Amino acid sequence: MKLILMTTPHFFVEEHRILTSLFEEGLELLHVRKPETEPVYSERLLSLIPDSFHKQIVVHDHFYLKEEYGLRGVHLNHRNPELPPRYRGRISLSCHTADEIKAHKRKCDYVFLSPIFDSISKSAYPSAFPTTTLRALAADKVIDKKVMALGGINLDNIPQVKALGFGGCVILGDLWNRFNPHSASDFKDLITHFRRLKRACE
Repeated sequence: MKLILMTTPHFFVEEHRILTSLFEEGLELLHVRKPETEPVYSERLLSLIPDSFHKQIVVHDHFYLKEEYGLRGVHLNHRNPELPPRYRGRISLSCHTADEIKAHKRKCDYVFLSPIFDSISKSAYPSAFPTTTLRALAADKVIDKKVMALGGINLDNIPQVKALGFGGCVILGDLWNRFNPHSASDFKDLITHFRRLKRACE
């Protein structure tokens, strides 16, 4: 099962160092999501990550970065629902209902379904899918290897995500909450936890 990491919505000083270390630890896919930020900051972040990892990065905003930095692809969402003119490359998409998955899954390399569990990174953002509903979607093949679980994913519930047949899980709060950019002296705990997450997804 794929392990996908989503960036925090805000930039911070150590970010490129942490992301580079995670790639070196075996991170397969990184989604750069920085809503309502100027593109120059995304450019700076990408320029500080070694070129060898750029093919493992997907952007949620400023789609021109895909070509400029040789990235893996773009991710469509409610803020950016349209592909650039004459776009050629990998596409992923945010979905929040089974109907959205059915409508868009074939046209995408993969889709996100959320929120699967109560969000860790967003307060008052509860799960939209009871376990019985998820099991029914899995039985009906709505959930399959092209669907990635997002929302409240942590070390404890990854086995459940895997058992439901998701193709991967998207990690955000469970990892980033282990690093405080304002007070942390290093990011060893974050790297250690990433290794645990990676093993759980294997």
